[in-house]
Order: sequence, then C-alpha cells, then structure tokens
Amino acid sequence: MNLDYIVREPEQITSSTPILFMLHGYGSNEQDLFSFREDLPKDWILISFRAPGSTEYEGFSWFDINFNNPENFIDIDQANEMVKVLIQNIMAIINHYGLTDSKTHLCGFSQGGILAYALALRHPELFNKVALMSTYPEEKLLTDIVKEKKKLENLRFFISHGTDDAIIPLEWGRKAADMLYDLSCYFSFREYMNGHGVNQKNYIDLMDFYAK
Repeated sequence: MNLDYIVREPEQITSSTPILFMLHGYGSNEQDLFSFREDLPKDWILISFRAPGSTEYEGFSWFDINFNNPENFIDIDQANEMVKVLIQNIMAIINHYGLTDSKTHLCGFSQGGILAYALALRHPELFNKVALMSTYPEEKLLTDIVKEKKKLENLRFFISHGTDDAIIPLEWGRKAADMLYDLSCYFSFREYMNGHGVNQKNYIDLMDFYAK
C-alpha cells in the first residue's frame, strides 16, 4: 500500500540530507503536523503522511479505536499491519531520495505516536530523533522490540503530554518513561498544563529538540 503524503524539500538534497516523517492523530490529516514546517530546519526533507482509513468529518485514521473499552483501546491487528505499511513507505522514500548517509527522524501525535513508538523500537537502527506527543506506548504493539543497548544508542526521544489530556490519560503516557529507562534509551519526558494537544511551551521545546 502506497500512502499519500505531502513533502517539503530543501533547495539541495544530498545523500546525507536529514528527513523527518510525520504521523498525525486520529481524525486529523497530513496538514496538521506539516504546519510545523516553518520552524523546522530548512535543510531537512519533511514528509507528512495521510492515514489510509477515514473517520467522521472528513478526517483520517491509522487504525480503529474503541473509546469505550480501555482494555482494547486500539485494533492491534490493524495497527501491526500499519507499522509494516509505514516502514515500507519510509524505506521507499529514503531510497527514492538516495539518502544513504542521512539521519531519519520521526514525529507522531496521539494515534500517530502509538505507531511511532513501534517503528522506532522495532527499527532503532533506522531512526534518530523521535518526538511523541499526547500518546503512549502500547504494550501489545511492542512485544518484539529490539532490546540490545548497542542498537538503541542512536535513538533520542522527546515525549510530551498534557496534564489535562481527556483522550489519552497522562498515566498512560508516563509508562514511556519507565519503559525507555529500562531500555537505557536517551529520552526527555515533559508534562504541560494542557489538554490533548500542543501548547506554545510544548511547541518551543519540540523545535528545540529538533534544532540541536
């Protein structure tokens, strides 16, 4: 399955040009995180995917969610399939641009963040900076992750969560700190006085993470 996406290309592209892949949340679309583009490094390629499933009000979804059942919040089979689809699309785009020496970054919000956790921890050798906002690590998607410290050492995680998030509880998001600590990963976990979204302070910290 080839996913639809929008792209911002720098003036020059070489084999070492960094690339950032963006995964939006449930009910949103590819324009959402792409709105960050003005403040992201100008020499990066930016790719913002559109999820293949549709939702109400002309939005899109990566997999089905059951808001009434916290024990089975997400459709695991669909999510697993989407991780495979995403890695195929990511590799195809990297090969298309000939990025043999570049760093590959991820940015995932909410539902997109759930997939970004799985992508980064299943394929740590591929990614570098991974930003995860208003999301959580779904244990059922992380049963076959890489645990070798040597393979995880290039990953850098920035995790943010609103203290008043009514969609994905803060307690769910906090699970990431314990998990990444146990894996000896480099990460920062930050909480903001906010709901299910990105406030100004969160945004500034996110841009600082990618700028370093």
